[in-house]
Amino acid sequence: MSVQASYQFSVVYSFLQFIQNFVNETFLERWGIQLGVYELTLIWTFIVSSFSLGGFIGALIAGPMSVRFGRKKTMLLNNVFLLSSSLLALLSRTAKSFEMIIISRFLVGINAGISMNVQPMYFGESAPKHLRGAVSLSSAVFTSFGLVLGQVVSLKELLGSEPCWQYLLASNAIPGFIQLLTLPWFPESPRYLLIDCGDKEACLMALQRLRGCEVQREELDEILQEQNETKGERAKQPWELFTDRSVRWQLITVAVLSSAMQLCGNDSIYFYASYVFQEAGISAGQIQYMAIGTGMCEFTACILCNLLIERLGRRLMLMGGYVLMTGWAIVFTVALSLENMVSWMPYLSMTCIFTYILSFGMGPAGVTGILPTEIFNQTSRPAAYMTAGSLMWLNLFIIGMIFPFLVSGLGQYCFVPFGAVCLLTALYIQMVLPETKGKTLSMITKEFYRLNYLKLVNCMLNVNTFILNTL
Repeated sequence: MSVQASYQFSVVYSFLQFIQNFVNETFLERWGIQLGVYELTLIWTFIVSSFSLGGFIGALIAGPMSVRFGRKKTMLLNNVFLLSSSLLALLSRTAKSFEMIIISRFLVGINAGISMNVQPMYFGESAPKHLRGAVSLSSAVFTSFGLVLGQVVSLKELLGSEPCWQYLLASNAIPGFIQLLTLPWFPESPRYLLIDCGDKEACLMALQRLRGCEVQREELDEILQEQNETKGERAKQPWELFTDRSVRWQLITVAVLSSAMQLCGNDSIYFYASYVFQEAGISAGQIQYMAIGTGMCEFTACILCNLLIERLGRRLMLMGGYVLMTGWAIVFTVALSLENMVSWMPYLSMTCIFTYILSFGMGPAGVTGILPTEIFNQTSRPAAYMTAGSLMWLNLFIIGMIFPFLVSGLGQYCFVPFGAVCLLTALYIQMVLPETKGKTLSMITKEFYRLNYLKLVNCMLNVNTFILNTL
């Protein structure tokens, strides 16, 4: 489930001090060593980054698993990583082993990496064309819900206290149990059944169960058309996409937008929020409740995006989100620069945090994940999701490592690079990405055909004309 990634992201920093104390106590008991700040920070970095590393591995194996086992079985098997992770986290305190926490975080990272790739793929392949965006985007809604849920459960009044941190770490098993109880009642992806397995009867049965009525001929014809176009082709590997000119700009688009998801600074602004709230005069005890407000912003924005995406389209939602984030990054930088000179600037900084997160949730948070489903065919889709997911987790790891240095090196200008990323991404969307709302894969492929082939042909003709004129 996509809940896992954001849930783990939001709970991990709530027990920072508890885990560091636990690590120190473990070293004292084993070797009689009192760790310094540097050593504790290093071990804490391993605990945090193991989640991103697991997510990267999960994204790499999600494609092969979804091809071999199918979308539904992959999501069910994925719970093995989740439940193993929860068991290790639960027993880590009793076993007095911080290594178990690192392994636990790595395993739940694998679970998150797989689910964030396979779940939108399953939704996109199972949804009717006119609802494809809204259904696929529900994955982002649950991701933002996981963020809020983690923030609520991490309150000191619930599990965010020293005696309960191991239960907080293990609590993500609950969504896994819910999925194990409910998912078996849902059918496999109809497109997977027909195109990958060649089982037309199973495809029709799956469509009937999903629609609750007779299958429309137009919808079946669309899937059959995609089957004919990919007949005889096996599922592609990521490196095969790199050499396939017919999907070159689709792949570049997915790579750019997946990287921008992390490089835009939305995750970093959550880390920076505590400082801003403190400067605005919010007491330390109240900051945890303000943090829930940031999560609620993204959750609300994702719901609005879900309601609007089939009206406004993917392109406008994406570009609009990045344009707004560019604007708020500029305002945020100005507010941080003047916070010691103007008394109300900290409140403007606080406003910028909420508006930045709202802008992210209204476009990039939800729309990015559904694009591989819409712009790649059945044989290329798993490899496309592998590429997108790998880049997302890799960039999350990079940002997590360099953001503290950005803050210390650039100070109040630390969000200027993020604003630049947002601006460049908006320009890329304007110049390259076609609208995919309500279009079949064949129609979208024709749009990209002009980029993949015709622009190259025009360029070659212009070069030939120049040479002839020179001679």
